[in-house]
Amino acid sequence: MAGGKPEALFFLLVCLLVVSVSAEGPYRSYDWKVTYGDINPLGTPQQAILINGQFPGPKIECQTNDNLIINVHNNLPEPFLLSWNGLQQRKNSWQDGVSGTNCPIPPGQNFTYHMQAKDQIGSFFYFPSLAFHKAAGGFGAIHIRTRPLIPVPFPPPADEYTLLIGDWYTMNHKDLQGMLDSGRELPFPDGILINGKRSPDGADFTVEQGKTYRLRISNVGLQNTLNLMIQDHSMTLVEVEGTHTVQNSYASLDVHVGQSLSVLFDADRPARDYHVVVSTRFTNTTLRSTAVVRYAGSSGRAFGSLPAGPGDVEFSLNQARSIRTNLTASGPRPNPQGSYHYGSINVTRTIRLASSSPGLLAGGERRYAVNGVSFVEADTPLKLADYYNISGVFRLGGIPDAPPSAAAGAAEEVRSETAVMDLDHRSFVEVVLENGEDGVQSWHLDGHSVFVVGLDLGTWSEESRDSYNLVDAISRCTVQVYPRGWTAVLIALDNVGMWNMRSEVWGRRYLGQQFYLRVYTPTHSLRDELPIPDNALLCGRAAANTSRRLPVPPALLSR
Repeated sequence: MAGGKPEALFFLLVCLLVVSVSAEGPYRSYDWKVTYGDINPLGTPQQAILINGQFPGPKIECQTNDNLIINVHNNLPEPFLLSWNGLQQRKNSWQDGVSGTNCPIPPGQNFTYHMQAKDQIGSFFYFPSLAFHKAAGGFGAIHIRTRPLIPVPFPPPADEYTLLIGDWYTMNHKDLQGMLDSGRELPFPDGILINGKRSPDGADFTVEQGKTYRLRISNVGLQNTLNLMIQDHSMTLVEVEGTHTVQNSYASLDVHVGQSLSVLFDADRPARDYHVVVSTRFTNTTLRSTAVVRYAGSSGRAFGSLPAGPGDVEFSLNQARSIRTNLTASGPRPNPQGSYHYGSINVTRTIRLASSSPGLLAGGERRYAVNGVSFVEADTPLKLADYYNISGVFRLGGIPDAPPSAAAGAAEEVRSETAVMDLDHRSFVEVVLENGEDGVQSWHLDGHSVFVVGLDLGTWSEESRDSYNLVDAISRCTVQVYPRGWTAVLIALDNVGMWNMRSEVWGRRYLGQQFYLRVYTPTHSLRDELPIPDNALLCGRAAANTSRRLPVPPALLSR
């Protein structure tokens, strides 16, 4: 070639290589050994799941777009999986860590998760997803920090602390699972844990007068809504599951099971100790646990009676409605979150999902259901069955778009099925979660955040849309539904894959109150979804498949 074209072509290739490499986020590697170990948080020795000998497990601290390499060694005598509550796995449901997407890690073996905190910030947690392992521990915090060049809508706090709160049983998790298998309900929990213990041995959080601190809070329990308050202090809510919020001040906050959030509090009181109080909500008996905030130079222990809990369901409902998106704040990218005008997008499909009280199958088995369908675990992960075109593992369309109508006074009919709801990539759907029971319910969708546009008591109707918040509704991945009430969410299905939608009340989820969404596109492109990982475990009817696509070059993970 003449005229300098070879040099120009070489320069162009070098520039493309530099751009590709620079676009790749940093790597953070973890090596975790999962074992059983003895703990004693409520005064009774019991067996728990430990990660690297820790209960709770190690914290994952990363930054937007970081790549996470987590090598999990299963030293339990049974299969094991970890899932990531809120880490969206953009284009990568292969790493979601639930039975519908991944084969379990066999005893004595390991599996390495390859994930990216793509375009995310916020507070989340991980947990074991198989059997009833969640009742034994194995959970830990995930904190995704904002990149340095992206403004945060509050001054940097002096320090930040993690609060993993949850109800807890002294009974072994296998015995709890056996109760559910035999048709019995779980008993009332034995206590509330804060970071793996019930009461402080000393100061849990040390502060200096005049400074501001951040608490990152996750309800990692099995079934109970928990309320959190700091004695004589107010809290400013600043983030909910990756969304910056309008900075309202609260004396206490309800955190429903499976939810995460962040608050700021000012150390502006006299220098002594103060209680952090966590208590159950909407229960006949109130369980309470405390931690301690200790001021530097403290004059003594916390004193006075513990603060009284908040009001009724209406109080909690009004608090939930007050949690809104901060439209002036930037998200993980430099564009304002409010530039996404979700309220002006046409809804392509409306889905009503009604949870059921315990129903009986034809054989007398006690199950929970969604729209009359109780989910049955398959012998092969649904994602693998879909990828390898293995028939008979699940049924598309198994979940109807509305609950079945029943004659007045008739018993609810429940059928069992490995049901998958088929949805188109880039569709925009309205989902109404309906709760006809007397307890608070909590729902989570993997791989996505949802706009919580409406919550109320009573029965949802099309006229309920008149009350929707179509301007600054909070975007989150776990939502509550109040007793005898409904919650409406809008979802942009922009993440191709097989995604678990489940009750976060873990006994209900274990007994069938879950299903999977297949967010589908007929095209196969790295732009939409990453190929099967080269280290993917194969099991069930997929074990005979030995074909593999080439792994994605690391530079492409950031695109």
